[in-house]
This record gives sequence, C-alpha cells and structure tokens, in this order.
Amino acid sequence: MTATVSQDRPWGLKAWSGVARALQPLAPLLLRLRAARGKEDLSRRHERLGHAARPRPEGRLIWVHGASVGESLSALPLVEKLMADGFQLLVTSGTVTSATLLAQRLPSGAIHQYVPLDMPGAVARFLDHWQPEAGLFVESDLWPNLIGAARVRGVKLALVNARISAKSAEGWRRAPKMAAALLGTFDLCLAQDEEIAVRFRAIGARNVTVVGSLKADAPPLPAEPQALAALQDMIGGRPLLIAAQTHEGEDETILPAHDLLRAQFPDLLTIIVPRHPMRGAAIAMLCGTRGAARRALGDAITASTAVYIADTMGELGLFYRLAPFCFIGGTLVPLGGHNPLEPASLHCAVLAGPHRASSQGAFDAILAAQGLGSVESSTDIAATAAKLLTDADAATRAGQAARGGAMALQGAVAKTVTLLREMLADARA
Repeated sequence: MTATVSQDRPWGLKAWSGVARALQPLAPLLLRLRAARGKEDLSRRHERLGHAARPRPEGRLIWVHGASVGESLSALPLVEKLMADGFQLLVTSGTVTSATLLAQRLPSGAIHQYVPLDMPGAVARFLDHWQPEAGLFVESDLWPNLIGAARVRGVKLALVNARISAKSAEGWRRAPKMAAALLGTFDLCLAQDEEIAVRFRAIGARNVTVVGSLKADAPPLPAEPQALAALQDMIGGRPLLIAAQTHEGEDETILPAHDLLRAQFPDLLTIIVPRHPMRGAAIAMLCGTRGAARRALGDAITASTAVYIADTMGELGLFYRLAPFCFIGGTLVPLGGHNPLEPASLHCAVLAGPHRASSQGAFDAILAAQGLGSVESSTDIAATAAKLLTDADAATRAGQAARGGAMALQGAVAKTVTLLREMLADARA
C-alpha cells in the first residue's frame, strides 16, 4: 500500500515532498557520498531506502525513533518497559555510531534498523513492511514525509522526551502553518520541562504534558571490568582531569587548564574523550610536546603520558568511573552540552561551561546540588579542579551531591509509559 498525504497541507510541506520525490533517483549516489565520509554504513544502505533487513515479528509492534546516540540510548528504559508489556519493539536511528551502540545495548528481541530517507518511496516501503501500531519520536527529529505517511496509515504518534530550543522554536514561529501541521500530527507531546512545553504549545503541538527527561531514568553507563582494572593499574594514584565529549574549540581550553594544573600537580594525567573519535589525531597534534597517547592506537599510559586521548566509542562508562569529577563537553562552544546525568549517576561531579540548553534542567539540578561546577575558561577549570584534587573529601561530597541531583529528576519513564498505554488503549477502543 502506498500512502498518500492530505492535499491541504501548507505549501512548505508540499514543497518538501516535491523535492524529496524529485531526488529519489539520486538516493543511492547520496548514500555512497555520505559513506565515503563515514556517515553511512554501505552494507546496510538498503535500510535507508526502506528495504527491511529483518522480517516483521508477529504481534503489536511499536516503533521508536531517535536521531543519534543520545536520543536512542535515552529511550532504552522505555523500550524495556514496553517490551515487558508484550509489545514488539523496532528502534530506528540515523547514524553509524548509534547503530553500533544499539547493537550492544538493545534488549534481546528488540530490532534496530536505519531510519529510511525521507523520500516517498523509501517511507512507503518501510511502513508497508513494519506496519507499526505506534511511532514514538524521541526529542525532535522530525521528518515530514515519514510522519505524514505514518499518520495517513493510522499509526498513533507521540513525541517523547520532547525538546526544542528557544532558537528552534523561534524559527518555527516564522512558519506557523507548517509547524502546526507537522506537530499537530502527534497525538501526544511529552515534554522534558515546562519551559519546553510552553514552546511546543506556542507552535501548534497538542496534548502537551510535562513528564521530565527519560535520560534521568537511564541505568548507569556500562564498563567492562577488565578494561576498567587495566586503566586503574596504568593510572595508579595519579591525579586526574577528565574532559568528556569534547568538541573542536574545547580541547584548546582544556589543554591550557591542564598546563595550569601541572604546575601544582606535576604528575597530573588529563584524559580527553572526544565526542567524535575521529578527532583523536587532531587532538594529539594539539598536544604538541605534552606527551600524548591515543587509546585507538592501543597506546599505554606510562609515566611520560600527560594527555591520554580516549578516541574510541562506547567507553564513557569507564572514564566516569575513574575520577570523582569531570568536565562535560559541548558547553564551552554553543552546542547546548551533552548529558550530565551519565557522570552524575556514577558519583562523578560535573564541570560545565555556559552552553547547557540541551539539558538545561539536568545541569541546573546537578550544579545546584554540587554548589560548584560552572566554568567559562581554562582558569576556571583549573581553579575548580585544583580545589577538588586538593580536597578528596570535597570531591567525594560533590560526586554524591551530583548523584542526588540526578536522582531527584527520575520518574519520566513511568509517566511516559502510563500516557502511552492510554493512547494505545484509546486507539484500540
């Protein structure tokens, strides 16, 4: 069955569909070009064209979509709860990194596929095969053709763990009919906080309810015990500065902070975990003569190693377990920051720059509980780190406070599941 969409849609959505239809013949070339840049897995390109790699399981199927790593992993507790309710679960994402991590982290029985390109043919093939009863879009990865075609087929739709920045909301306000048509497609919009809920209501979402962030209910990141023990043996009793999920422009601030701290702590080891592992070589060059080692190359940490670059995937759980505090990247550059709940849940206190919009509520709760951690410069990072490195008890208390701040935000999964059950029951009725 090929889905058709309503002819009364705003011109912006019609234009998007027209362009997507015209570009369909170029889809294979587009995928090859993206694969050449490491952005696609050519061995699974058929999934991006809507061709399923797995048979559809029998029974009621719920489809969960998250754009990349953060969105997909935040939905794992929700996936587990829905599977416990007897549903089959299909999880889609759009990045190679997310596919790799989901292969490790998805519960047994759940299926991962790449989300189809937002082109009518790929969308129709995807929906024809999977026939989901409901589609749950995590945060704000909105594809008009996919959402519209699912709605036409009677798929119940919910925007879960919904988040939208003030800047994005302002952009949607310049196209109010398009925003209302797209967001009004969703039966539920489950927002992370009231400020976000107000933004969604203002641009046309309906049935908006605040439930909190799914990330607060996520289990602690895993760590392979032998790998953790090996790192602890190599590090010994050296003081640590960990900078996690850093981006270009942040390592240039972390390394001067490292230099300032080395004056007070000569055997300091700084561990940089880049958000994108392919940046490992570039960071090593930035280190200059500091004495850098790269995990991706199998380098060991020795007495001469001053900076250890953890340019691998899926190992954050290891590094958050090594020290009582860390710096969280994406906060010194205007990217909104990465998930502070992950270190906090492991008793690892958080240092963060001013750009925290992606997880503002979580950052606010954790930093308030700690009573410290807001930094804007190399000097700030060095000063806060020095205080915690000098006073082990203060560092321990900060880590405990971070965990307490994170735990106070829990409960979103239970609220989300309750509302989704009601939505599905209404659909059955």
